[in-house]
Amino acid sequence: MDILQAVIIAIVEGITEFLPISSTGHMIITQKLLGIEGTDFVKMFTVNIQFGAILSVIILYWKRFFQTFDFYLKLFVAFLPAAVFGLLLNNWIVGLLENVVVVAVMLVVGGIVLIFVDNWFKKPAENQEITYPKAFKIGFFQVIAMIPGVSRSAATIIGGLTQKLNRKTAAEFSFFLAVPTMFAASAFELLKTYDSIGSEHISTLVVGNVVAFIVALIAIKGFISFLTKHGFKVFGYYRIAVGVLILALLAFGVDLNLAG
Repeated sequence: MDILQAVIIAIVEGITEFLPISSTGHMIITQKLLGIEGTDFVKMFTVNIQFGAILSVIILYWKRFFQTFDFYLKLFVAFLPAAVFGLLLNNWIVGLLENVVVVAVMLVVGGIVLIFVDNWFKKPAENQEITYPKAFKIGFFQVIAMIPGVSRSAATIIGGLTQKLNRKTAAEFSFFLAVPTMFAASAFELLKTYDSIGSEHISTLVVGNVVAFIVALIAIKGFISFLTKHGFKVFGYYRIAVGVLILALLAFGVDLNLAG
């Protein structure tokens, strides 16, 4: 993987990580179109550049991050389900990541859900406070996102809507929850594959994280504004289109296996 390929992947990651459209499905198509082999470093890179995306959330919402200790406790409570199930189901999750059909099907299923979700949650509560029970319940929706193609953002935002949060509050909490979740995922992947990083890879990692950071800043601000005004329907149609595209490519014999 050269620098240009790293930049393209980082752009895709920055755009898709916080949108309810699944970064996994987009990574599959992008890597295959670029002809990138699924080496240990490439796999680590696609996870590690999430760190740049994490920083974008902290920068955009820095006043919210440096406030009461209660805020961190609620994030921890919401993070717990994913931490526990992630450790218990790690091998199963890794297996699913290699199943492109699962990714494509979940893109389509998730897209259908997003088309109708605005009609399901029309009346948010007047009180938009996120309590500990609400945070914990939203955390279980994040567990669903361990299935590739579901989208962590979509799952946690919908989880927030089920707790009668409005779109903006649900999306923002989804972003906040991404920080401990993605940091843990990045650190875990780095710990597993640190020996695959050579001195020639350092610049690639730095560039990837910087690009993901900048693009994620733009994507988050644009998404909040769009979601508040227009809802989820357009993302639903987009997910279905991408899922059908992947299934069509598979049907025509295109090899989308990321292993190489």
